[in-house]
Amino acid sequence: MAYIQYLVFNEKPLPMPDSYDIGLSDVEADSGGETEAGTTQRDVVRTGVADISVSFSVSPKWLRLLTAYSKMPKIAVKYFDTETLELKDAEMYITGFKAKLEKDTSESFCQGGAWIFFILLTQILSLLLPE
Repeated sequence: MAYIQYLVFNEKPLPMPDSYDIGLSDVEADSGGETEAGTTQRDVVRTGVADISVSFSVSPKWLRLLTAYSKMPKIAVKYFDTETLELKDAEMYITGFKAKLEKDTSESFCQGGAWIFFILLTQILSLLLPE
């Protein structure tokens, strides 16, 4: 069975995630809304804007690297697209992250513990071009 690469940040493949949730939404223009007749009108500017929630079980080395990514204003991301089942390019930023110590391994060879790292990625809208 082939290994699926779910996320790549700035050309660096990330470890296999514990969970990977992707949501695709539409961006509507301000001109949409309800008409005088009561009909809802949607002026969709862009479809398929990605929001990705992902968690990883990582070592302290990966925890440090992922925390550094969370401070960047934008990241060149390749993400697994559920529509095409292939990696898709996008510029994204991390809107939230959380690190949780799963197990303290201070006494063992892997000092620093086993960590679970949660992040939420949002696609940058200003760089979207019509496909």
